[in-house]
Amino acid sequence: MNVYDFDGTIYQGDSSVDFYVYCLKRRPRLFLELPRFFRYCVLYKLGKVSKRELKEVYFHFLTKLDDAEDFVRQFWNRHECRIKSWYLQQKSEEDVVITASPEFLILEICKRLGIRRLIATKVDIHSGNFLSENCYGNEKVKRFRQAFSEKEIGGFYSDSESDLPMARIAEHAYLVVNNRLIEWNVK
Repeated sequence: MNVYDFDGTIYQGDSSVDFYVYCLKRRPRLFLELPRFFRYCVLYKLGKVSKRELKEVYFHFLTKLDDAEDFVRQFWNRHECRIKSWYLQQKSEEDVVITASPEFLILEICKRLGIRRLIATKVDIHSGNFLSENCYGNEKVKRFRQAFSEKEIGGFYSDSESDLPMARIAEHAYLVVNNRLIEWNVK
């Protein structure tokens, strides 16, 4: 089985940022969310709030959308073209996507791509509150093992060093730089 990170790996960019910008263009009042978010960025850098708290403040903009599910569908209508060509050429129904991005956002594109197995951060689409731990770093390994305790990872693909824990449990690991795959020697 092949396992893929999402943002920067099979998707060109950061889907959470792109989704916020997409929503912002359609609901300019979402600009009012930015000062609080920037204040929390400073608090995060100072070690006063956790990454989870910062991300919950970021996703608070969802409370201002009365039709968030429709925004997700429309977003992917415009951004599906940002799925990288190398992935489209090798994708399989057996693939697993594992990402820190919110499940509500990534589930739609996974369905469109025929990916049946997604492990992501569970975030309430109406409140922005986290319903699970952020699926990042060692948490990805934990969540993968919970879902697929007996499965081996043939190939793991990521654009980020933060995915080193996942790369270490794979038979083969690849760093994705733009559309290039570079063997990631982590053993």
